[in-house]
Amino acid sequence: MFKEFKEFAMKGNMVDMAVGIIIGAAFGTIIKSLVDDVIMPPVGLLLGGVDFSDLFLVLKSGEVAGPYATLAQAKAAGAVTLNYGLFANTIISFIIVAFAVFLLIKQINLLARQEEAAPATKQCPFCISAVPPAATRCPQCTAEIK
Repeated sequence: MFKEFKEFAMKGNMVDMAVGIIIGAAFGTIIKSLVDDVIMPPVGLLLGGVDFSDLFLVLKSGEVAGPYATLAQAKAAGAVTLNYGLFANTIISFIIVAFAVFLLIKQINLLARQEEAAPATKQCPFCISAVPPAATRCPQCTAEIK
């Protein structure tokens, strides 16, 4: 049983998948930083100095009654909050990741289409013999080919 598991785990597809998951996790961390540290501060500044990570709604006050200036203060007081600012950051991260994956797949598909070579021959519809693609007549049966 151990031998079967080892064969399964060491198959090329399994190793490729593991590498993809590790790279994907690292990519997710980079995108989170891009959204939190690069994109959202200027957006917040344009919206009047709003920090999206501190946008929340208090559902139930904590041990120390609100209002709470930041989400960290609300959490420290034990308040129950609805963190719509963090959710907005997550949605923006998702959109960026989805767009990056779209661009990657688009490039892969473009390369795959370029690799598809034009056929070396075409078929005569009358005698079914192979004919060069530029030929207008079949060399076997002399029929006209479109």
